[in-house]
Amino acid sequence: MYKQSIVVLSCALALAFAAPPAPLAKRSPAGGPDAEATVVAQDQIINEGGSYAYNYETSNGIRARQTSDNGVTANGEYSFQAPDGTSYSIVYVADENGFQPQGAHLPTEPPAPEHVIKLLEDLRANPPSDPEFSLASLEATLARLRATQG
Repeated sequence: MYKQSIVVLSCALALAFAAPPAPLAKRSPAGGPDAEATVVAQDQIINEGGSYAYNYETSNGIRARQTSDNGVTANGEYSFQAPDGTSYSIVYVADENGFQPQGAHLPTEPPAPEHVIKLLEDLRANPPSDPEFSLASLEATLARLRATQG
């Protein structure tokens, strides 16, 4: 019984490997304007100290650029046109606080309630003795929340 199972399994594997490969899917001619986009401009600079800069543009209107002084933090921008014709532009910073995009189409943070600002200011005036507490992080949060108030 065991030998018959091995023979059947071997035959099935042989048939599977002997079968012709499935045809590759061909690109649809209705792939839209982006299907045939090409890079029309591209520059990059990479320095030994980790700093770099790049930019590129494609034939379908995508543009991007990014620079970094240290290879760790960066700032840049990119833009593209949506299928409905709307143009989108993003300017960003990427640093120890994460990726921080800005664009007219992006949602904005609502104004921080005054009692939250007061609570954080009280915390700043009397910081905890916990070694994990970061006064710099608290200051950055306060600055961000104050900016939402206008």
